[in-house]
Amino acid sequence: MLSTLAIANYRSLRELIVPLGPLNVITGPNGSGKSNLYRALRLLALTARGGVIPSLAREGGLQSTLWAGPERFSRAVAKGEYAVEGTVRKDAVSLKLGFSGETFGYAIDLGLPMPGSSYFSLDPVIKRECIWGGPVLRPSALLVDRQGPMIRIRDEEAGRGEWTTLAQPVASFDSMMTEFADPRSAPEMIAVREQIRSWRFYDHFRTDVHAPARQVQIGTHSPVLADDGANLAAALQTIREIGDGGALDTAVGDAFPGARVEIVSHEGRFEVALRQEGLLRPLRGAELSDGTLRYLLLSAALLSPRPPALLVLDEPETSLHPDLLPSLARLIARASVHSQVLVVSHAARLVAALEREAGSQSIVLERRLGATALAEDVSLDVPAWKWPSR
Repeated sequence: MLSTLAIANYRSLRELIVPLGPLNVITGPNGSGKSNLYRALRLLALTARGGVIPSLAREGGLQSTLWAGPERFSRAVAKGEYAVEGTVRKDAVSLKLGFSGETFGYAIDLGLPMPGSSYFSLDPVIKRECIWGGPVLRPSALLVDRQGPMIRIRDEEAGRGEWTTLAQPVASFDSMMTEFADPRSAPEMIAVREQIRSWRFYDHFRTDVHAPARQVQIGTHSPVLADDGANLAAALQTIREIGDGGALDTAVGDAFPGARVEIVSHEGRFEVALRQEGLLRPLRGAELSDGTLRYLLLSAALLSPRPPALLVLDEPETSLHPDLLPSLARLIARASVHSQVLVVSHAARLVAALEREAGSQSIVLERRLGATALAEDVSLDVPAWKWPSR
């Protein structure tokens, strides 16, 4: 389980260190930085899939994603005695993302290439990547260290303090997480990479008339719901056959008393249907309301027979009637038994319901001088964190 999430210089997240528990509720007023935190976490997940640089490029590059305020605030500015003014940049351009847990920690530092060195001079490059043991980076805990193109790993046979430099350099736009995969010399890297790759993100499922979840789809075993929900019928049938079908029935009955999910098979092509009390036939996917379909999508994601290490939901309350939010909260709490869960929400009823669940913690964000920060009136113990230097 992750215990710390750290982000620096990404949009409004000038320097944010967030403590994490089994069930985390990210909330705060509009514009406080909830979406930026979600996007930063997704960006961090892309390091293990080779997509961090292209993703930043799609956002407009570092010029668009970097913190837009001054490098530092004077005490007088922080107290409101003087207005914020621009200054000459002294530090190198740097966007940093990281996390840690009891077992391993990881951090990546992105910057710009040397001026005039390439046509791709606006592309971010990876300056430093580190993996260490334990929750806090210390020189003695460092296990894998990438600086520029070179990767060093601890040589266990030569002794804990000895390093081996890999012969194969890494391109500036490639993460070491995707370019090096030797389980014998760097098992820690494999462990961290597979942990990150297991993370799942769900946000803004389509529920319009042409939504993939409403269509008849080829049915194959689907222990994991697709990002767009296209395999909803297969995912629900997989839960019923190899997962916890009773939990699925309970979740649906909790939200829609007397209702039950059915999967209609058209010679191997599956369609979701919902049988409701008082109706002579089940309602097919094309007939379901947006809120009903979205609840079924969330049920399939949260009841996965193959739970991820981390499950992240962005505004799951969208399209749901407020009366469904307590049922959704119970479903999320159940998922947090098997996966660490992070929910980004501004629905007061859902936040309140989740706060009543065991093991949950609310992370309330606010803006101070344009920067996202933990709300001052929330008692959270901010964990120790140290960024690797360049």
